[in-house]
Amino acid sequence: MLNHHSNKLLLLTSVFLLFSCNKLVEIPDPKNTLTTNKVFNNDTQAVSAMAGILTQMINTDASSSFASGLTSQTARASADEINLAFNLNNNIGDLARNSLTAESGEANNIWSSAYQTIYGANGVLEGIEASKSALLHAQTRTELIAEAKFLRAFSYFYLVNCFGDVPLLLSTNLAENSNKPRTAVAIVYQQIINDLIDAANALPADYSAGGGERIRANKWAAKALLARVYLYTGDNSKAIQEATDVIGQTGLYQLETADLNKVFLKNSSETIWQLQQNVNKIFIGNAVPEAVGMLPSPLHTGTSGDLSSYLLKAFEPGDLRKAAWIDSTDFTQSGVNYRARFIYKYKTGYHNLVVGGVAAEYYMVLRFAEMYLIRGEAFALSGQLSAGIEDLNILRRRAGIVPLPTTLTKEQTLAAIAKERQTELFGEWGHRWFDLKRTGKAEQVLSAIPAKQPWRGNYQLLYPIPKTELQRDHFLTQNPNY
Repeated sequence: MLNHHSNKLLLLTSVFLLFSCNKLVEIPDPKNTLTTNKVFNNDTQAVSAMAGILTQMINTDASSSFASGLTSQTARASADEINLAFNLNNNIGDLARNSLTAESGEANNIWSSAYQTIYGANGVLEGIEASKSALLHAQTRTELIAEAKFLRAFSYFYLVNCFGDVPLLLSTNLAENSNKPRTAVAIVYQQIINDLIDAANALPADYSAGGGERIRANKWAAKALLARVYLYTGDNSKAIQEATDVIGQTGLYQLETADLNKVFLKNSSETIWQLQQNVNKIFIGNAVPEAVGMLPSPLHTGTSGDLSSYLLKAFEPGDLRKAAWIDSTDFTQSGVNYRARFIYKYKTGYHNLVVGGVAAEYYMVLRFAEMYLIRGEAFALSGQLSAGIEDLNILRRRAGIVPLPTTLTKEQTLAAIAKERQTELFGEWGHRWFDLKRTGKAEQVLSAIPAKQPWRGNYQLLYPIPKTELQRDHFLTQNPNY
């Protein structure tokens, strides 16, 4: 399954330390190996190994890693967030037209990059367990183990939502892992929950690990993801509790009510966890990788993909999110004049990035507003409609639109929450596509889109297992109809 990454994965700490990152300490090492007792000999080296996993997740172009923009990019096309009137590259076009094949490079890159992060996390867990060095102190051990479990859980969350059943790998044993069958989603989710509970119990409650920046997972990041997982798995009472715990951290988190353009700035008050790009990387610079490919250049006359009418119509008149987070560009392509609407949550892209410049934005992964949406939906599903509506109204007031009455029925409340999730979280991390699938609305919504005709079936609500992986691991089976 992962043979094509075997050298990198088995020796991934040595590879990670080669990445340029001003947060890392450069440690000379052999070219082909780096022994566990050396990597995990002291606090600094062990922390550098963890930082290396994070930098590998983000410091690539948006088409290469599930954590640098690929998840958002593919899911926007799979859902109803983009308009096919504009030329798209073939693979994204296949996603948008619901005609994906097992040869898709996007599916392969999501799969391989997520497993690469999982291998990294497993390597840290094994390395710390094996290290007997007194220079690797107990607190560092505890926190790095917790962070590794968080990253493993995070990666598996996206794997099961993209592919369904996936191999559950809890070690770096390549011989064993290369012959793993797929594990049922319910079992993978239980591992995700176990890892996140362990992480929440051991991670610091502040951002000291990132030097005050919100670029390393803390206790509340683990609880935020746990709240989402509980919502997805139908444990509404626990989703409410975890989201409430995060919402209660008023000293750390607040909605950006004065200016929505501040939401996606680095270390904003809505940030629970962000990934920090390497500003010295060519073609990325001080922009987040996803924005480099998403924003037109020049900003208002460059070519761009277009947001769909389905998304644009979901915004109510006067919604400040539409004004702050969507912009347009006018351009001519093949002699035809176009106006395209594009996501403008990030303001730095190819049109204005500076290699080596100061980053104004990091890549937002978990943010505070989602906690109100999770808790509101869990309240509504539990029959606590007025509480669910009030959580929704907190975001609606922030967006400058009229609060909803508390007299809504359960069906009306859930529909309002779905729309609010659509307009709050659009374009981010696959939320819209995952929401349509988990709520059973995918076929109804997506099969009605002309560009997705003929509707080939609900089997495309899961991506295909990459063909190359099936050839390497004969215990793997393909998703139906691919």
